[in-house]
Parts: sequence; C-alpha cells; structure tokens
Amino acid sequence: MEQDLWILLRVAAAMLLGGVLGIEREMGRHTAGLRTHMLISGAASLIVGLGDVIASHFVNEPYRELLRVDPVRLIEAVVAAVGFVGAGAILRSSRSDQVRGLTTASSLLMAAAIGIATGLGNYVLAFGASLLCVIVLGVFRWVERRLVKSR
Repeated sequence: MEQDLWILLRVAAAMLLGGVLGIEREMGRHTAGLRTHMLISGAASLIVGLGDVIASHFVNEPYRELLRVDPVRLIEAVVAAVGFVGAGAILRSSRSDQVRGLTTASSLLMAAAIGIATGLGNYVLAFGASLLCVIVLGVFRWVERRLVKSR
C-alpha cells in the first residue's frame, strides 16, 4: 500500500509538471494541450512506477530466476506509445510542403520524459526539464516571431 501511494504521488507530480507544458501549448491553441500533456506525463510515470511493482510482485515466486525485469523496456514502451500519439499531432498540408505539429509532438515526448524522470523519483531533474521546456516553448516562440517580423 505504501508503495502504491508513493507511485501515485509521483504520478501526480508528473501530471503537474506535464501540465506546465500543456498550459503553454493551450495558450498557443495547439492540438495537444493541458490535459493531453498531463495524461502523457502521468502515464509515463505510472508505467515506470509499475516496474517496481512488477519486480516486487515476483520476488518471492519460485520461478523468479526465470523472470527478468528490465526497466529500460518500460521506457522504450513509453517512447513508442508517445511516438504514436505524436505522429497524430503532425499534419502535412496537401497544398504545400508545410508541416505543422512537430513542436507539439516534441513537447509530448518531453512530457513523457518528464513523467519517466518523476516516475524514477528524480523530481529536480523533472522540474528543471519542465522549466527549460517552458523557456523553449514560450521565450523562443517570441524570438521566432521577432525574427519573422524583421525579414
């Protein structure tokens, strides 16, 4: 029970930090916003946390030597799933070569990475990455707009 509560705390923290990215995306009226980023970050954290649950569940089983718990596989599964969701956010115009949604797909991947970091209990790393993402998404959007206006 205590392990479950710690995992839920990590999921909540991941959702909060993923929500920071989502708010920035929401303000820009992008397809994947607050809830999407929160859910992806929380899901990544939960999946990583379940790695601990799986390992402790099978520790006393007689066939425990036959099982290998590989947390890297859980992370690979998160990245693959987010790649699928991110691909849905990327759109290519049929009339031009313009591609939209790459930044949103990238922010979803970052939300998953933040969730993984939080799921592993690396809160400082997750918070720092969230802060850096908001800087990249917000500040550099402003810089891009200024550059386009000056052309």
